[in-house]
Amino acid sequence: MHFPALLAAGGLIDQATFLSGVKGFLTLYYLSLALLNAVAAFLLWHHWHRPKAAVVWMVFSAVVLAGYFAPMAGSGDPGLTPRMPEAVVNFLNSWLSGQVGAIVYTVGSVVFFCTIFVARDYFVRPMVAWTCLNLALVAMGLSMVNQNFWHVVSKGDNIPIIGLMFLLGFFTWLATHRAVINDKRIAEGLPPLEKLDDEKVLVWPDLVYTELVCMLALTAFLIIWAILIQAPLEQPASPVKTPNPSKAPWYFLGLQEMLVYFDPWMAGVVAPSLIVVGLMAIPYLDFNKKGMGYYTINERKFAYLNFQFGFLVLWVTLIVMGTVLRGPNWNFFGPFEPWDAHKVEALKNVDLSEYFWIGLLNRGLPKAAPESTFLSYRFPVELAYILLREAPGFILMSIYLFVVPPALAIGTSLFRGMYLKMGFIRYMLLTNLLLMMAILPIKMALRWSFNLKYIIHIDEWFLNF
Repeated sequence: MHFPALLAAGGLIDQATFLSGVKGFLTLYYLSLALLNAVAAFLLWHHWHRPKAAVVWMVFSAVVLAGYFAPMAGSGDPGLTPRMPEAVVNFLNSWLSGQVGAIVYTVGSVVFFCTIFVARDYFVRPMVAWTCLNLALVAMGLSMVNQNFWHVVSKGDNIPIIGLMFLLGFFTWLATHRAVINDKRIAEGLPPLEKLDDEKVLVWPDLVYTELVCMLALTAFLIIWAILIQAPLEQPASPVKTPNPSKAPWYFLGLQEMLVYFDPWMAGVVAPSLIVVGLMAIPYLDFNKKGMGYYTINERKFAYLNFQFGFLVLWVTLIVMGTVLRGPNWNFFGPFEPWDAHKVEALKNVDLSEYFWIGLLNRGLPKAAPESTFLSYRFPVELAYILLREAPGFILMSIYLFVVPPALAIGTSLFRGMYLKMGFIRYMLLTNLLLMMAILPIKMALRWSFNLKYIIHIDEWFLNF
């Protein structure tokens, strides 16, 4: 079974047959990784004059990758092909499956983000970053021996997402590496690196020529891509047969994940509108004039943390979650777990009003009078009933949006300084935008931990939050 045909295979087959089909790809994968490390070793030796590091990576390239991983993977023998240890497979499947997996994945993403930020001086070192990249690529190769993992990552519309993950990691590292160097230079009283190379560059021919070369290279790459990998085309749409899971394009997977926790109107209209409005408001809210035209973190730490958290944790991780971990019926599956359409998790999602009136007070939800009663006053009576029923949610959200910002200004020096520099209106606008951004992980944690569906649930007005 050749590589393109195996990509289209949907079900599990005999392991020996599977390895026979992917052995050519795995061999090429490990040889490409070996060549990548050989080039790195040459650059370390010839250009950067680091002979010890060059020897280490050359040995890793020749002995580990080209000498062991490539030939063993090329054998197609289930007993010889390198694979992810079963202990690791079982551990990841058990901790990244179901509601527990959702919590572990989200909390782990936040912890990983915080760790990378706090220890950024260490992780931006080229050798540390290169080691992490090699570990990730080797782990990817070991994981692709598992058929369940293979069928997820080898889908035609998932391959670009896997590539984007590595590209995103590289460019995030590159920007952070530059920012760390600039922060050290500024602390020493030196200008940032961008000030050392501020020579004027003409649009023509410098920029246009470079863009033309990149366009030709990218066109050639896409042609080769289209030849080697089949387009992810499915059967014609039919009302009697729908895909399970039915997933949006990768750039909408974050919004599709948000639909689990919010009303479609809120997740599809209000939230994107707030994002656009928030981005438009930045020039009018930002009072820090430092960091213009050069990479820095220390001079814009608050802005850096918020943007990176919003983009990496609240957007990119949702895309990865929807691609790799969300399976049939939109259930959570471990990365090596088979996507069983019959897997059903019995969950009873409960609104905050039900928790308050039924759970806490042990009484039924407030009900409006029958339609025959007070007919001429129907709307005021129904409005009062709705406000009473959803009073816990309205009170909680009012505290969250209007009490928390002043409390932050009083209790923390950071927000107190922001309030003094920005004024009341700009400060309240900024903090409310930040709190609305934070409501997503809060709502996700409440759903997974307490099966909380909506904080405010008003189906009569299509207002569910």
